[in-house]
Amino acid sequence: MRVITGIARGRKLVAPDGLDVRPTADKVKEGIFSAIQFQIEDAYVLDLFAGSGQMGIEALSRGAKRAVFVDNSPRSISCVNENLRNTGLARHAEVITRDSYDYIKMTGQKFDLIILDPPYRHSHINNLLPIAAKKLAKGGCIICEYEKEALLPETPDGLVIRKTYRYGKINVTIYVDPVPDEEEEE
Repeated sequence: MRVITGIARGRKLVAPDGLDVRPTADKVKEGIFSAIQFQIEDAYVLDLFAGSGQMGIEALSRGAKRAVFVDNSPRSISCVNENLRNTGLARHAEVITRDSYDYIKMTGQKFDLIILDPPYRHSHINNLLPIAAKKLAKGGCIICEYEKEALLPETPDGLVIRKTYRYGKINVTIYVDPVPDEEEEE
């Protein structure tokens, strides 16, 4: 596992041991970031269920302004902190040891990019997507990574599905808050 591109390109990342964390494969990560490449610069990022922090770190490496990493596992938080130090990106990050549900419900912050990559087979995407949609900044996007058998909830009001990608047993759906056309604003 490594940072694919940007200022921390090629840096190796560590992940917690055990079956609780399922790091996103480089091929999947590259596909996700290619799809959202124009939405990363200066973005404020939320990486829920951060695990190793690789998704938020990739966003920082590609020009995101700030990233908040949330996980309730001390092992995961330790890896996130180690990866941020090793990539030199710690000054752009906030790492929070907390339940992802508690954090997303309680934060008053809006984010340009929200990454939802929770443990599979627990309906987390169904429960979190409507809440996350309320924390999304105008023009922002939500990345949902989930097992292909999972059924997604209805698209939250105000969001549209940009695309769903399939990578073997994994699906990734990108939801966006479309920015109104300039003509509509007049």
